[in-house]
Amino acid sequence: MAKSGKVLLHSTKNPQTENLRTAMVELLQKHLGTAVDITYQTKQAHWNVKGMNFIAVHKLFDELHEKTEAYVDDIAERLTAMGGQAHGTVHAAVENSVLEPYPLDLVKSEDHLRRLADSYAKWSEAVKAGIDEAEEAGDALTADLLTQVGRDLDISLYFLESHFQG
Repeated sequence: MAKSGKVLLHSTKNPQTENLRTAMVELLQKHLGTAVDITYQTKQAHWNVKGMNFIAVHKLFDELHEKTEAYVDDIAERLTAMGGQAHGTVHAAVENSVLEPYPLDLVKSEDHLRRLADSYAKWSEAVKAGIDEAEEAGDALTADLLTQVGRDLDISLYFLESHFQG
């Protein structure tokens, strides 16, 4: 096991250089933490939403939770495939997430929708920067993974924001 700064790398036959793997593991840790965070932000909204269109919004939040939960696994597996050690606990997510803490007192569906839209937009922005970083580093596979996540985030953001458009 090699330790580069704060990144622990396991021995692997992955063809990427150690420097590239270190940089991509750092990048992916941030997105893993954010994926864990947003997964539970959507579940927090799902559990506590009240108001008009309750059942539709309740189901939407559950669908968004399931989608982001899949990102957690995909990002963690890419990170570990590069020799990294995934930091996927809730505690680690707090340290690595790019998101603001989710308010625990929200109840109205409109408030949850707006707050989740803010979180999805913030992560989407970070994902787009991560795609650029991975491409510049020469890691097409990480860029591809983040591109898929970004594509899905855009659709999720559309579902959230559509409640306020028109």
